[in-house]
Amino acid sequence: MADEQSPLEQERAEPKSKSKSSGSGGSGGSGPVGAGKGGSGGSGASRSGAGFFTIYKRGQGYWTRMGTLLGAVLIGLLTAEFLYTQTKSWGGATLGVAIGVALGFLAVYSFFVWRLMNKPGNVDFLIATDSEMKKVNWTSRKELIGSTKVVVFFVVLISLTLFLLDVIFGYLFQLIRVLETGPFG
Repeated sequence: MADEQSPLEQERAEPKSKSKSSGSGGSGGSGPVGAGKGGSGGSGASRSGAGFFTIYKRGQGYWTRMGTLLGAVLIGLLTAEFLYTQTKSWGGATLGVAIGVALGFLAVYSFFVWRLMNKPGNVDFLIATDSEMKKVNWTSRKELIGSTKVVVFFVVLISLTLFLLDVIFGYLFQLIRVLETGPFG
């Protein structure tokens, strides 16, 4: 029956099967972990034997992972550029040193980003976020345009109201000699 499970179901059942099989002393070859049929299932079992660069739960939470990666790349590049600029502005630092500092930072930063984005707890959070985003009831284009028009109208209305009040109070304060000149000079 375990052979009939999809790879996703096998991944979800894996932590339960590890805790059950660890104390039984049996071979444990018939559970979901041993039921993998090769290929790129991306289960945790392949993670333990495949090495450091294996992606944990590959294929799940794709868009949230890509958004997280994009944000991390942006932060890393901006920080590397800052370090490059600051290192170059030091009196004794050469161009090669500045480039080395920036590239060294990017190498260390990339390692930590890779580790954090493949940590099981973080990956599970990103997968859950992705599934919740799919449940969101997004507004239609027509509703979005209508709401935007209402917001723009009220922003313009409030801006004009504040401008008129400012002009009125400016002339009032000029009239009672609190201000030497009016709102327009």
